[in-house]
Amino acid sequence: MTLRIGIAGLSGRMGTLLAEEVAAAGATLAGGTGRGDDADALFAQSQVVIDFTNAATAEAHAALAARHGKPLILGSSGLSAAQEAAVAAAAESVPVVYAANFSPGVALLFAMAERMAAALPPEQYDAEIVEMHHRQKVDAPSGTAIGLGRAVARGRGKTLEEVGMESGRDGHTGPRATGPIGFAALRGGQVVGEHTLLFAAGSEHIALTHRSFDRRVYATGAVRAALWAARQPAGLYDMKHVLGMG
Repeated sequence: MTLRIGIAGLSGRMGTLLAEEVAAAGATLAGGTGRGDDADALFAQSQVVIDFTNAATAEAHAALAARHGKPLILGSSGLSAAQEAAVAAAAESVPVVYAANFSPGVALLFAMAERMAAALPPEQYDAEIVEMHHRQKVDAPSGTAIGLGRAVARGRGKTLEEVGMESGRDGHTGPRATGPIGFAALRGGQVVGEHTLLFAAGSEHIALTHRSFDRRVYATGAVRAALWAARQPAGLYDMKHVLGMG
């Protein structure tokens, strides 16, 4: 029996790609929702649900996943601390794969960022993150950029909140502080996603860059995560776990 995968936001651009990737993986599309549709019914009839809608629905969908006992693959970005707490609470009873980016390449980027940050002392190497997305994107910095920042902070033995973020620099800001991670967000055209992490020292610069050319890479990764999560115990996971790196 093939896995029945439901898609929240089926009628959207990512929903269409997800449906195609579900079929390509040999799974069954259990159904989907659009704006205003009954998500409760979707969770009831699916074995796993993929949600790439938006932050506003994340808490409700996490609660539905827990209530129905169904794994949730969550790719929405821009979640608040309270919304992330609700997702973590759901993961106490069902598998939840929550990732800022479902590209395998980005998961490797996060891993490299953490290791490099551990090796490059913040007193000598400033960390700056630059991202660019299409003009329709509503949140900034992107979830992937924040994920990169968190990876750098982990490598330095702290949280991103403890390290601090610098973004939106304008005017006479004074010299750069030592320690905080800088963020710059560019918006324009139809760029799928570009992220660069730069470690800048007085004598050298080291840059890690990832570029996405097709949104399908996110859909392929999300379906891979759905197939993986269906076999896992309850817990909060991300793409490094799906790729066997966690």
